[in-house]
Amino acid sequence: MALGKPLLKLCVFVAVLVVVIGGSSGAHDYQEALSKAILFFEGQRSGFLPEDQRLKWRGNSGLSDGWNYNFDLTGGYYDAGDNVKFGFPMAFTTTMLSWSVIEFGDNMPPNELRNALVAIRWSTDYLLKTVSQPNRIFVQVGDPIADHNCWERPEDMDTSRSVYAIDAPNPASDVAGETAAALAASSMAFRSSDPGYSETLLRSAVKAFEFADSYRGAYSDNANVKDGVCPFYCDFDGYQDELLWGAAWLRRATQDENFLNYIQSNGKTLGAEDNINEFGWDNKHAGLNVLVSKEVLEGNVYSLDSYKASAESFLCTLIPETSSSHIEYTPGGLIYRPGGSNLQHATSIAFLELVYANYLSRTSQSINCGNVYVSAQTLRERAKRQVDYILGDNPLGLSYMVGYGNNYPQRIHHRGSSLPNIKDHPQKIACKEGSIYFNSTNPNPNVLVGAIVGGPGEDDVYMDDRADYIKSEPTTYINAPFVGVLAYFANNNNPN
Repeated sequence: MALGKPLLKLCVFVAVLVVVIGGSSGAHDYQEALSKAILFFEGQRSGFLPEDQRLKWRGNSGLSDGWNYNFDLTGGYYDAGDNVKFGFPMAFTTTMLSWSVIEFGDNMPPNELRNALVAIRWSTDYLLKTVSQPNRIFVQVGDPIADHNCWERPEDMDTSRSVYAIDAPNPASDVAGETAAALAASSMAFRSSDPGYSETLLRSAVKAFEFADSYRGAYSDNANVKDGVCPFYCDFDGYQDELLWGAAWLRRATQDENFLNYIQSNGKTLGAEDNINEFGWDNKHAGLNVLVSKEVLEGNVYSLDSYKASAESFLCTLIPETSSSHIEYTPGGLIYRPGGSNLQHATSIAFLELVYANYLSRTSQSINCGNVYVSAQTLRERAKRQVDYILGDNPLGLSYMVGYGNNYPQRIHHRGSSLPNIKDHPQKIACKEGSIYFNSTNPNPNVLVGAIVGGPGEDDVYMDDRADYIKSEPTTYINAPFVGVLAYFANNNNPN
């Protein structure tokens, strides 16, 4: 949801919109979609690319990141179609990729599980750097205002690579808490394949959480970083949810009673029951409640029952047949929430539905939604509708995953994808020289395979318009939960 700054409004033929009228062919190849959803992350890489880089149109970038602190901050991901490394959404992306592997890794073919772990490690190697200095967390690299005023390849970028850091006792509970969650979750993802790395991740997760909890407050309130992180990834919904989220993941990863006590004793004071119908890079409440509910459903910790009640209250709102239903759907059946990058809601909510369905199935339980009981099968069916809509079962017959199916967005809001790549055009393309490509009606020359765009509006309409970043820009946190969702359906085409 990094807000790209349009240079000129692009005129797009209406014909582009209706490549095909009506639905898709029906059955989807979820295995293919899974492979492509993971591949997308290679297009978002910053740093020195390895020899086995599969998206060959990308090259090295950001190799001097951190120089003004005399510290190596290379690596990590660009969040969307720009060239900035925002720590808050990157950490959330990492948590969701790791949760995808934890819950659904057994559904992945061995090669795709390896690819998913590689995608996680590209981020965790960077996140480890951000918390490696005592009493400091690096939260961002790159000046977003300067970056968004340019349309240039990451390999060419000459805008300021400003480093934004927060030193104790200044607070950064949100970013540090999410980083703790990311490192704790990823420690579980790597536990069997690389136990040494897993231990490193867990130690750093504890350190990041201590920073988050000791110096409480929102990172975007800090004058030193506010102009860099806002309005793009301000903490709009408060830092309290990240403290609980980080503690919940550390409880899951360590089974330490201290983290259990933290979740129990701080639930009400940190607002665990607030805003339960939100889940994304800024608001973790619904995901927190689903995550913590696992121990309640398994009959281990009844003192966390309020989290389970909140999780089930949220899930009931997704079911139109229930008396508490209030989530908006488009006429074509897509979950819709006002704001940018709507498909982030569809992918993350579908993920939570599948995770909770797994918890219900393992314990032979269902959800009491007042006038109806909701089963694991119902949750899986609801999730599958979102998946199929995204892959092409929608009024436009358009796949919102680039490179999947025959009809997908050709003009996504993404610098590297829309500009000639460095192999075909080795000469530098300067900041404003990219405008001609931004304003072109031609399809992007480089296919960012697996990218899921922001998606259609509340009327199911999508214009294939590079300038309309709200609808046409992909983000890492749209894709990350979808990896787990696709892994489930790749092995369970029938959601029973």
